Amino acid sequence: MWRVVFLMTRLGAALLAAPFFGATAVPMSVRVSITGALAIFVSIWMPEIQTPDALLSLAGLLAIAGEALVGLALGFVLQLAFAAPTVAAEVISGGMGMSMAVSQDAMGGGTTTSFGQYFVIVLTLIFLATGAHLHWVALVTESYRAFPPGQTWLGADRLAAIAGFGSFMFETAVRIALPVTVILLLVQVLTGILSRSAPSLNLFALGLPAGVLAGMAALIISAPLIYDQFAGIVGEALDHTESVLAP
Repeated sequence: MWRVVFLMTRLGAALLAAPFFGATAVPMSVRVSITGALAIFVSIWMPEIQTPDALLSLAGLLAIAGEALVGLALGFVLQLAFAAPTVAAEVISGGMGMSMAVSQDAMGGGTTTSFGQYFVIVLTLIFLATGAHLHWVALVTESYRAFPPGQTWLGADRLAAIAGFGSFMFETAVRIALPVTVILLLVQVLTGILSRSAPSLNLFALGLPAGVLAGMAALIISAPLIYDQFAGIVGEALDHTESVLAP
């Protein structure tokens, strides 16, 4: 029983930090059940894993802290990948004048724009359809071989690699939002030219509907490119997770 509880520390921390498994919409009982089931499987698949003799001792508490550190690091990489579409949606919504259209974020528990919610749903479907969730769970399981209990210090290089993945997240967000924002910029320039040439036109009555229609049309046209970016995000997240486990 203590062995399963100890294994649940790393698995539970990883699932808690991950965007899909740790969503606020997932009941706590479901999370605990999944974590316990994975811990039982890991204890059977990897009998060589040694657990501390006394979990409530100083050595045991340090081992538990290291387990939580590894799990949170693996989940945080996946969390950064799912943050890229949200950042891109904020930029697109601001350009379209739809920043006030917000909805409840089932993943993070806060609020996000409607486009952000749409992007997160599409990315989640791609994440599940490609089997990336199974690959990620397998990587979390393999982390027990890369970081056995008691040797869970990630090191400066791995922590820097995790932080460096944030720059990839912002770069991907720019690539997702760039086609739509360029079209919105052209629409705004055209609206400004019309307002200067015909001052009697109501700029607010003309610019806002034109921006919304142009943004929706740009999203429909650039949808294949956006979906390819989402697939690339999933692949890069798994590659960075593997790089964290690499010796």
